Amino acid sequence: MHRADIQDRDGTALVLDKATRTLFPFIQVIFADGGYQGDVAASKVKEAGDWRLEIVKRSDQAKGFVVLPKRWLVERTLSWLTRCRRLVRHYEQYFRTSVAFIRIAMIRLMLRRLGRK
Repeated sequence: MHRADIQDRDGTALVLDKATRTLFPFIQVIFADGGYQGDVAASKVKEAGDWRLEIVKRSDQAKGFVVLPKRWLVERTLSWLTRCRRLVRHYEQYFRTSVAFIRIAMIRLMLRRLGRK
């Protein structure tokens, strides 16, 4: 995560670094939207590790709302997170507190899924 006033391409260096790569060694492909397109984001991804950056583009023939498969996963996950009251608005003063609540919300979601079986 990075601040909202940073362009997506420029924020790539803040989010994807060697420390992130060590935390998530199993990730092979990073799907991103057009905001991450360009040489700046691609070079930052290569510097951080052996990830492959894949830009999910909207079809030129599409008119109106069209579900894009990989981007839909992100949108769905964000909607699940907003079901938690403290994540609907930015109530927290510190960035690390917001990140902690996102982690708690995702743990809660996964525990519910595991508990169903």
